[in-house]
Amino acid sequence: MIDLKLLENDFESVKEKLLLKKVDEKLLQEVKVFFEMQRPLKKQIEELQAKRNSLSKEIGQFMRNKEIEKAEKIKKEVEEIKKEIASLETELNQLNEKLQTKALIIPNLPDSDVPVGDDEDDNVEIKKIGEIPSFDFDIKPHDELGVNLDWLDFERGVKLAKSRFTVFKKDAARLERALINYMLDFNRSRGFEEVYVPFIVNKETMTGTGQLPKFEEDLFKIEGEDLYLIPTAEVPLTNLFRDEIIKDLEEPIQMTAYTPCFRKEAGSYGRDTKGIIRQHQFDKVEMVCITKPEESDKIFDEMVQCASDLLTSLGLAHRLVTLCTGDLGFSAAKTIDLEVWIPSQNKYREISSVSNVRDFQARRAKIRYKDGKKNRLVNTLNGSSLAVGRTLVAIMENYQKEDGTIEIPEVLHKYL
Repeated sequence: MIDLKLLENDFESVKEKLLLKKVDEKLLQEVKVFFEMQRPLKKQIEELQAKRNSLSKEIGQFMRNKEIEKAEKIKKEVEEIKKEIASLETELNQLNEKLQTKALIIPNLPDSDVPVGDDEDDNVEIKKIGEIPSFDFDIKPHDELGVNLDWLDFERGVKLAKSRFTVFKKDAARLERALINYMLDFNRSRGFEEVYVPFIVNKETMTGTGQLPKFEEDLFKIEGEDLYLIPTAEVPLTNLFRDEIIKDLEEPIQMTAYTPCFRKEAGSYGRDTKGIIRQHQFDKVEMVCITKPEESDKIFDEMVQCASDLLTSLGLAHRLVTLCTGDLGFSAAKTIDLEVWIPSQNKYREISSVSNVRDFQARRAKIRYKDGKKNRLVNTLNGSSLAVGRTLVAIMENYQKEDGTIEIPEVLHKYL
């Protein structure tokens, strides 16, 4: 959640930054109205509390002087003031609840060094890594390779569920499992503790990382339950520390987890309809870090490097791209995408996003740490490492042979 005190005290400057993330200005004006309605109430309450305290001292003085009648008269006045304060506090609390509801759909502020832009066309390439492969034969896309090798069964996926579900068979199924194990081991070697989490979480957990209430239409909800299928392991991993005060955060908490991910892909009609680039169910290995604010930039760079080194170890050409303000995710203050080369499309496609969320999720989820005698909000970071299905696609296409078979990257041999 955005820092409401910052928004109230520096409304115009904060609004200007939020508009770069395409926030509805009407929403911000509604929030401003709530601020304006709260101020006189707060002032009235403070004045009445001061008056109550002053009168209470007088009661004590009269009692000591045995002026009982005067003391009783002031007690009645104090009781009336208490009732008036309670009524005003109820009104203030109701306004605050409405304000909090609005605040939950306001995105995080972009960092000052995030490039300004409208959409993905304005993202800024940082660098390219690895050589794009060249082929002396006509290459095939992964969906055609998958069908020819009897690796991918799209028709039975639709029969079992609906479109955007696929059955992985034979070496595709084995390669998917090998990639998951390799990614987890790779991340563990970089200091990330492996965690296994529930794939179904409650409303509070979804709210803590920002999926609710704004993105409910993209989530699969369990009918009759206040539970949802997770869209990413970031959700349960970050919320492990919801409503907690971490006593020792001298070292960052670094976690990695494999989970299936479930997304309705609302708004993606007509996009990536062929193959397994965009599925309702897909595997992903995630990285999440919880750290002190002063450490988060360093951790962010390390997480980007980890994902990039993983792609390099698989021999996959990729590039790093800084997302512009208009393409930045709801919770992110800064994001670097890793895009892998897909030969059949003759372009790079996203395979990982690493984001520094600052204290945005920590404020929503109430995740704090002990800093001396004070409790401070942590910073949270998350990143894909990697989307497993898209890694499978990249391997199939980049490692295809003229006879239609697929060479396997050497680092995966022991997993197969």
